[in-house]
This record gives sequence, structure tokens and C-alpha cells, in this order.
Amino acid sequence: MKVMFTGGGTGGHVFPIIAVVREMKKKGSSNAEIIYIGPKDDYSQDALSKEGIRSHYIFSGKLRRYFSIPDVFLNIADIFFKIPAGIIQSLSLIFFIAPDLIFSKGGYGSIPVVVAGWLLGVPVFLHESDIVPGLANKILSKFSSEIFVSFPVKETEYFPLKKMIQVGNPIRGELLNGDPEKAKEIFKVKKEKPVILILGGSQGSQRINELIMEILPELLNKFEIIHQTGVKDFPNVQKEVAAFVPESVRENYHSFAFLPEEQLKHAYRISECVICRAGSGTIFELAALKKPSVLIPLPESAQNHQVKNAYAYARHNACLVLEEGNVSPRFFLEKMNNLFLYNYLQEMKIGAEKFAKPNAADVIARYLLEFLE
Repeated sequence: MKVMFTGGGTGGHVFPIIAVVREMKKKGSSNAEIIYIGPKDDYSQDALSKEGIRSHYIFSGKLRRYFSIPDVFLNIADIFFKIPAGIIQSLSLIFFIAPDLIFSKGGYGSIPVVVAGWLLGVPVFLHESDIVPGLANKILSKFSSEIFVSFPVKETEYFPLKKMIQVGNPIRGELLNGDPEKAKEIFKVKKEKPVILILGGSQGSQRINELIMEILPELLNKFEIIHQTGVKDFPNVQKEVAAFVPESVRENYHSFAFLPEEQLKHAYRISECVICRAGSGTIFELAALKKPSVLIPLPESAQNHQVKNAYAYARHNACLVLEEGNVSPRFFLEKMNNLFLYNYLQEMKIGAEKFAKPNAADVIARYLLEFLE
């Protein structure tokens, strides 16, 4: 029994794969051989190796929809050289590995693998995280037997209804096991004020950081903050805090370049509200944890999918959506104060719980294992 996973580009593609693999292992599929094929990057390489997943790396490329001369040449190189090279590499690997099925999490890195698998007659199962699929998954849907989707089938765009199965977005079950006492120890949180967790995705968000820095002293008067800044922006944030935040409230601020899973689960647990982007992975983690949230969608996201994700989630009264172009620091501060002043958080918790699909990884793992029987 051999199961091949593929996907690539960001942690949003890798984390769901890890979640499904963990559920497969829990179900006693120790005889199943798990293989990953995708583009090489330091982040996925480290995360997959920790799970004991055997990985093979291939060339891959993506279509850049920016209109500049360098991007035109990069697109030509990717479309006519890297992607074909990746397909040839994938054909060779799939032929010799002979997987029983391929599970694709999507992203540009999965295109060569899915195309090669389809050419060799291997069944392909696709998962789409967002309410509107990216270009890669639009292409790959043609080669897929079934498409697992995160949002309701009637709301998910583009895919044929007969292929879709709503399961939610696979999340790592370990994130549900945070401990508030452990969080106090790790983050030095006093819990004398409401705790807010600020995330910017796996790489952080410079613009969210800038928004927070503008009003950080005022925020710290009323809240205690755990802030994942991103590795790149961490030194600048530290300098700004040292220069502009009074010592009297500085102990209420706890910044980290990155929060690995072991720390993130405790940060989630102790926080009363989460400020973040609107990637599907984060939304479904928040829902499973019943965490109130303020979503600031990334405006440049492909097909505007983060904005559409955010408003789909907001229709369940589970979050507040603030579009980046419409948010000033003072407006943001007023919204945060109102959330706590008028106790909208309880309504958000109820909405998040109703929206949640915490067993998505389990459902997918069962489906794949039953297919292999």
C-alpha cells in the first residue's frame, strides 16, 4: 500500500498533508508507505522530515500574473522548461514507486506530479482549502477523481458539483491540546488583561506589524499581546518596541519571530481573540478552537480568495472582517475596544463552533484508506 502526497508553495499546503498523514498513522496504517513529491524548500523539507515522510523533490514553476519584463521571462522559463522537467521527473518517480493513489493539496508544486500521475493511470484526489480555487487547482481538477473542499459545496466556486465532497480543511489535531498554564510559562503571560494573539501566517505580515506598532502603547494599556512577527520583520519590531513603547506597559507585550506547533497550541489556548490573515488553514484552526477573531485578508491573494474566505466565515458570525485598505490604526483600535466592551466574543465563539470541521483530516484519511482496501 503506497500513498503519494503532493502540494507546494507554502505552509498552507504542507500542514494539511501532515494532518492527514498523522490520522492515517493513528488508524494503524503502519504498513502504508507514505511518500511526498514536490518542490524543495527549507520549510517543507524540515516539517516533512520530522514526520518521517520520505520526500522527493522536483522542478516546478508558476504563472506570475504581474506585468513586467522580468516576470514575462520567468513565466517562459517556468512554463516551457521547469514544469516539463518536473513532469518528466515525476513520471520517472511515479513509475518506479508505483503508488496506489495520489493526494494533492494543490499549489503550483503539485502540477507536475498530478499530470504525471494521471498519464500513468494513478487515481488522483484533490483538496481545495479556499472558497475560490487557485489556478493550479483549476487545472488539476480536470485530472482528479474526487475533490475534497473546505467550504460548503454550494459556495465553493468553479468545480463541478458531482466531484466535490465537503470535509473542511485538515488541521493538526495537536493544536487543540494547548494548556493555559503552559502558555503562562512559555510566554510569560500574566493574564491580568485579555490576551490577544497576533499572527501573520507562517512568514508573518509586515503590514499587520506596522498597523499594530502604530497603536501598540494604547493596545497594551488594555490588552496583553502575543505577537508572531515573522522572522524577517522581528528585528525591526524589537527596535520599535524598545524605542516607542513605555516600560510601564512593555511587560504586556510578548513577541516571537515564529511560533512552532508546540508553542502555537498554547498561544491559541490562552488567547481570547486572534488577529490574523484569512488563509483557510488559519480559519479552520480558529473554528475548531472556537476562537473569536479579527481577519485582515491579504489583498493580493490569488483570485482574491482571502477576502472571499473571510466573508464566508463572517456569514456565520464567527469573526470580524477588516479589509486592509479600509483600516487605519485608530479605526482598528476602536474596533478592538468595542469587541471586548460589548462582548461580541461569545457570539463569535458560537458561530465558530457551528462552522468548524475539526475532523477533516480524519474523514480524508478514512476515505483514502477505504479506497485502498
